[in-house]
Amino acid sequence: MSDKKKKPAGKPLPAQRLNKAVAERTKLSRREADQAIQDGKVKVGHHVETNPARQVTADDKLFYNGRFLKEPSKEFTVIAYCKPKGELVTKKDPQGRKTIYDSLPHKYSHFVPIGRLDYASEGLLLLTDAARVADALMKSSLPRVYNIKIDGPVTDAMIMAMKEGHFAEDATPGAHAKTTITTMEFSPFEDFKILKNGPKYSKLRVTISEGKNRELRRFFGSFERKVLDLKRVGYGWVELNALPEGKVRFLDKKEYDKLHAFLKKSKKDESNAEADL
Repeated sequence: MSDKKKKPAGKPLPAQRLNKAVAERTKLSRREADQAIQDGKVKVGHHVETNPARQVTADDKLFYNGRFLKEPSKEFTVIAYCKPKGELVTKKDPQGRKTIYDSLPHKYSHFVPIGRLDYASEGLLLLTDAARVADALMKSSLPRVYNIKIDGPVTDAMIMAMKEGHFAEDATPGAHAKTTITTMEFSPFEDFKILKNGPKYSKLRVTISEGKNRELRRFFGSFERKVLDLKRVGYGWVELNALPEGKVRFLDKKEYDKLHAFLKKSKKDESNAEADL
């Protein structure tokens, strides 16, 4: 019998779902990672794994289409971009319209947008080089603040809907022409302030915590109000302030400190949720 002493067991390595690990180490979304795993394109060690929910740790070697997937760097960058009207938040447009990547410096071509602003909207757009950061922020209920101009007055019914929530049986006004979403449930706004209420046009500052497809245009459209201008001026603790149109800035130290604290809490909450499944 060997008299060698066994090394004491160390702290167990943190585990995460395979689909999340693949998404963090590639450019795949979580849904795309699910599909890749189910299609047999992912290996854990030498074995093909088809269960996206399998738990893996840092000790597991992961491969996608035969390529070894390195662990994601803990370092990341987030930038704030003041998107002008007339740019799409996408890499390429089949119709040849201008995208944000036509304006952004080339060094940010691999950055992914955190949420969307439609073609006719402007203002604060956050981008990052870390998919895990984008995923955490997009799934969050962080406040999104918008300055909005609509045609016509703000009615009592609209005020009540902003306070209490609203279900639109016809949510197509304000939607994209090719939308397949015809109804929509709107949660109560986090906050709103009527800056001007006039017979020809009105201005509001509203805060919501969701990011549904053209949500605000659909909301006001369900009350027969067209959104004339929509500008995002805040996302979480990051504000647009005086950032000029078409320009980029890095987050400052205070913003990064808040972001790191948010990500730490999000990771803990997600781990606890997965442990309960």
